[in-house]
Amino acid sequence: MGKPVESQISACIICHNEEQTIERCLKSLKWVHDIVVVDSMSTDRTREIAKAYTDRIIKREWPGYAAQKNFALENAKTEWVLSLDADEAVSEGLRREILEEIAKADALDGYRIPRRSFYQGRWINHSGYYPDRQLRLFRRDRGKWVGGRVHERMTVDGHVGVLKNDILHYPYGGGITGQLNTINSFSTLLANDMFDRGKRFHLALLFSRPFFKFLEVYVLKRGFLDGLPGLIIAVSDAYAMFVRYVKLRELEKKLT
Repeated sequence: MGKPVESQISACIICHNEEQTIERCLKSLKWVHDIVVVDSMSTDRTREIAKAYTDRIIKREWPGYAAQKNFALENAKTEWVLSLDADEAVSEGLRREILEEIAKADALDGYRIPRRSFYQGRWINHSGYYPDRQLRLFRRDRGKWVGGRVHERMTVDGHVGVLKNDILHYPYGGGITGQLNTINSFSTLLANDMFDRGKRFHLALLFSRPFFKFLEVYVLKRGFLDGLPGLIIAVSDAYAMFVRYVKLRELEKKLT
């Protein structure tokens, strides 16, 4: 008799100061045989909480998103890897679907999974937040993380399919304060990436890109159907674009 399907899966999580979210994530992974947590020197209770769910906790300085996730991947022990962020969780339907899929003789090399986000007190069904399919389940020897300082992505050498059930996502602590903090940090990283690629500031872009981002999120991606949270998302996404170009100008002019 072969090993149970659960033994074929490693869950990989990177984190930093995630004491508010990581337990929900780890609880949703209790069915997984191998859990790898790579912690970038948290100063809160993140590691203490994680110890209740796995002894595979590795402390490592922060090298960037793609590099940290590839390091976690290198430490996985099994054929299949499920990659999650600390503010995500596996739904019960997704758990069943994953186990059924990887048990198939003709299982593919990777799978995109829809991700549903809970923000401003409700599940967001539009606004570019859903289905937001993420390539998170893959064969360990076929997958690799690539990307710049932020917005890393998984590439799989092989055939990729799509699952139906959701990853549950709880971004920004559910509120605008967390979102603004994320905008501040990510806009710095994205502005630096743009500058390194030779992109330069233009006044027209400072006005046009935020405006069209708002239209994209609120109208084209039907954010208006998400009610007030949809409006908040559209405005904050436009603001994030505005801040990114302001920071690009600051890099050019050496203002900071």
